[in-house]
Amino acid sequence: MIKIAYSPIYKYQLPEGHRFPMAKYELLPEQLLYEGTVTEEQFFSPERLSEEVLLWTHTKAYWQKLREQKLNRKEERAIGFPMRLDLIERGRHISQGTIQCAQYARRNGVALNIAGGTHHAFADRGEGFCVFNDFAIAANYLLRNKESERILIVDLDVHQGNGTARIFKDDPRVFTFSMHGERNYPLRKEHSDLDIGLPDKTEGDVYLQRLEATLPDLLKDHQPDMVFYLAGVDVLATDRLGRLSLSLQACKQRDQYVFETCYAARLPVAVSMGGGYSQRIAQIIEAHANTYRAASDVFG
Repeated sequence: MIKIAYSPIYKYQLPEGHRFPMAKYELLPEQLLYEGTVTEEQFFSPERLSEEVLLWTHTKAYWQKLREQKLNRKEERAIGFPMRLDLIERGRHISQGTIQCAQYARRNGVALNIAGGTHHAFADRGEGFCVFNDFAIAANYLLRNKESERILIVDLDVHQGNGTARIFKDDPRVFTFSMHGERNYPLRKEHSDLDIGLPDKTEGDVYLQRLEATLPDLLKDHQPDMVFYLAGVDVLATDRLGRLSLSLQACKQRDQYVFETCYAARLPVAVSMGGGYSQRIAQIIEAHANTYRAASDVFG
């Protein structure tokens, strides 16, 4: 059975007018249930990430600043959210959800987190709406507990996974692959193990050709036993922050291709949702729902 991480704590109230669409975390599960793509029994509520496991990835100094609410204005501005203790608690539950998704995926083939994909968080700081790096936390958990030996991170959010790249830059066990908008945030890119920067207005056919020419070779060359997939839908032409030009159908084909390729290689896939900033919330929900539909088609 495909398992899905979701908790009411994922819902977080931001100041009115904030551009981050928090409503999607409540609406997406409702849509998936309404249309019958998933059932209630597929959802699980993540526990809270322990301080010990958090510190396997993030620095003690950063954690202390968060816990004591001592981020300065520059640090808080870099994250982009008004920092509160409940936001930190939210991040701990999301990160634990990604760990549990990885464990479920190893048993069932795939598992998905309704939130997560917080790839701009570095070991010592947060950036770009990201407080903790859930993929890095989960990957380090698996490696440290010998539940995995070689991990591939497939980051297809429109923004480069700069925090993830930096965290694993000296760890040969984790291969970081980011395909993103070259001229998009972050302005200063880190070096992933493989970066593919795409020009503005890249359309679906070109995007899919680049992905199909890349992913099989990564599986062959790196020989991972676990895949983390960041399925951001900010690649859509309708996205306010994306600058690429994929249709809803092309975005779904992307997800389908990743799942089919991993399924054929018998690789478990843990998925986090990542970004999505289209003007209409319905487009965001439809694109994210397509990820779940594709996972069900391939692994169901």
